[in-house]
This record gives sequence, C-alpha cells and structure tokens, in this order.
Amino acid sequence: MEKDILNNSIDRSWIEKFDKPLTISGPCSAESEQQIMETAKKLDPSYVQVFRAGIWKPRTRPNNFEGIGERGLKWLNNVKKRTGLMVATEIANAEHVKLALSFDIDVLWIGARSTASPFTVQEIADSLEGKEDQIILVKNPIHPDIELWIGALERLLGKGIRKLGVIHRGFYTYKTSKYRNQPNWNLLFSFRNILPRIPVICDPSHICGNKEGILDIAKTAYHYFKYDGLMIESHCDPDHAWSDAQQQITPEKLLELLKQLTGSNHETHQNHLDSLRIFIDEIDENLIALLAKRMKISKKLGTFKKSEDITIFQPNRWDSIMKKYLKLGKNLGISEELLEGVFKLLHQESINIQNRI
Repeated sequence: MEKDILNNSIDRSWIEKFDKPLTISGPCSAESEQQIMETAKKLDPSYVQVFRAGIWKPRTRPNNFEGIGERGLKWLNNVKKRTGLMVATEIANAEHVKLALSFDIDVLWIGARSTASPFTVQEIADSLEGKEDQIILVKNPIHPDIELWIGALERLLGKGIRKLGVIHRGFYTYKTSKYRNQPNWNLLFSFRNILPRIPVICDPSHICGNKEGILDIAKTAYHYFKYDGLMIESHCDPDHAWSDAQQQITPEKLLELLKQLTGSNHETHQNHLDSLRIFIDEIDENLIALLAKRMKISKKLGTFKKSEDITIFQPNRWDSIMKKYLKLGKNLGISEELLEGVFKLLHQESINIQNRI
C-alpha cells in the first residue's frame, strides 16, 4: 500500500474528540476485581480517558504469571460501567479479539512481540473484518524496523480498520542502557514524517522500566515531539504488583505527573533546537556504551596476549584497520581527519589498557 494512501486512510476522529491529550492508564496486569476497580476509581477522569489492564501477558519463559485470562475481561467491563472510562487491553490472536469484543472492550492494542510477526498481525486483522469502528493501537516491534511497523498498519487497513494509532514503547538494545527499551527518538521522528496523521502514543513505563524516568520521557514526548497521548501504568499498590512492579506508579502520582505536563506546550524555535539536541544526546549515550564495551574487550585481549606472549602492538593489524575504516568513512561522508583522530585515540587507549595487565 502506498504511504500516502495509508496516511490518508487513517481516521483520527476517535482521538480528536478529547479536549486534552489522550491518557491511557491502569495496571500492567489485572490481578483481581478489587485491584482493578480500586485503581480505576482513583484515576482522575478529567486527565485519564482510558483504563488499561493486561489480561493475557506474553512471557519470554513459561511458568511465570501469564495473565488472569477471560474473567479479567468481565472486570474491565465492570470498570467501564461504573466509572464511564473507556477500557483497553492487549490482544495477541484471533481468540483474544473474539473474547475482548464480546465484553465490549473499547480499545485493543497489539503488543511489540506480536507486531514483529506478520502472521500474527494478519490473523488479528482477519478476525477484525467487519469491525470497522474498533479502535486498534499497534505497539512498535521489538527491533527498530519501520517497515514492519507500517506493514502491521497496512494489514489492518486492508480489513477496513481505520481507527488506528501506534504506541511507542521503545526498542530492544544490545547494550547496557539506563532504559529498559531504547527510545530511539530519531526513528520515531522518521516514522512521523512518513505517516504524519497517525496518532502516536508514548509508553514511558516500558521505555524506562522504572518509576523514576517516566516524567522525563513523558515531557520529551509531549513537549518536544508533540505526541497525541501517553500510556502510563498505574496500580493501587504498585510495590506488590504481580508484574512489572518497578515501573508502575500510584494513581495519585500519575495525577501529579500529568498536571506537570499540561503547562505551556507551544511550538518554538527552542523546542526544535532541543529536539535536535535530544537526537545528539541519544547517539552520544550509545557511543559511550559502545566505548565501554570496546574497552572491556581490549582488556580480555590484553590478558590473552600476555598468556600467549604476543606483542601488544601489531602494526599490520593497525594498517589494515585504518585502510578499511577510512574507506568506509569516505563512503559515509566522514572526513579522514576525524576518523584518524578517533581511531588513534581508541587504539592508544587499548594499548594503555593492555600494557597495564
């Protein structure tokens, strides 16, 4: 499907009816009817429009809590009746869709693991045929693949689903990071340039993986990148939550956070400058993490060279590296002077580390 056709097919009416940016909140998992209802009643409906709870929880390994199952849908339905909030949950197959719709769940989202599987997304899309008014949100795939993400939207649109949105929950990273999932703001910027009309909701809870960073991520999404909404996990007793306790906050803390976000949000030259700096900062953090990993490998290399009585400095190896990387850098538009300077520093530090062993 052509990108302009996809973009023009999006129906934004479901999110534009709200006066404030959309906020979706509730516990990571439904644990009991009391927990669900207590959390929902503590949420401020003037700030939160949609109550969420995981009913089915995909886990990397078995024998962990994998959700309360179908009975949790009844609890969600009761929340909807008693509070007037819309309700949302994650679905991962056609049976989930069927059950969720039978309990009148307003918003369904496809999780990151499911988005990564075209077969799973197609199964879900097929089960939604004829349900054109259903709101479907698609979380980004685990790995930073824009085409895979867009492909999921295309499969849903192919079945007539137009009330779509996406959830930015961050991406898996191979390195140590202060985030549970790397935000990769630059990728989201590129995604929005391709599909500027798609509602984008930020999920700071899953990006951070902790309570402390939620506000900063929410501010970045809301003020600098003009997201349409937030999904933040809240729980009436987060310290004793059955899943992801470290990233859930109380409804009271959520309200404090949301009040801090609803101040000035005007487009300025400073906002644009700050967003570019955010891109630079994220790249710099990645570089530092990679440098730390490189130095650890240098230390292992030094230990091996010492045990095998191998000379630390290998001139042929150095010449080969420089020839290869200067060529690569030239193809990428990086000056030889910059690359030579960077690699000389890295090489010297590696030698220093190995000499100390």
